[in-house]
Amino acid sequence: MTTHHYRTEITWTGSTATGYRGYDRTHTAIVGTATPLPLSADPVFGGDPEIANPEQLLAVAASSCQLLSFLAAAARRGIDVRDYADTATATMDDAATPARVDAVALAPVIGVTAGTDHAAVLDAVAAAHERCFVAASLVAEVTVDARVEDR
Repeated sequence: MTTHHYRTEITWTGSTATGYRGYDRTHTAIVGTATPLPLSADPVFGGDPEIANPEQLLAVAASSCQLLSFLAAAARRGIDVRDYADTATATMDDAATPARVDAVALAPVIGVTAGTDHAAVLDAVAAAHERCFVAASLVAEVTVDARVEDR
């Protein structure tokens, strides 16, 4: 058994001295050696609508994982997939306590070569969903090991 580790970094600077409405929600995520990714909060929570937010990243992570799991399942089954496009949506009921993303809906459109058995493609989609690491993780326990430092 192999344990995989995924390291990311988040950085933010600013001041919360002006209260909840006054601080900048823009922060930066660093994933390995990839280009730093600017992030913000959902605009309803004071974030910048031009910058991705964590809820969107959760939806895109589920969508990307499903795509990669599906392509692997299709390739192993000899299915020639030519293109794949997905529109993912995540919903969150902020009246719930605690508020959480309660649904992620994926709607892939999959292009295959003429004559491909569509039932076999749909079977590969179902198998991919069962093996998608991100979808399986959405029900996992999350722990936080916080450290506080004076600045």
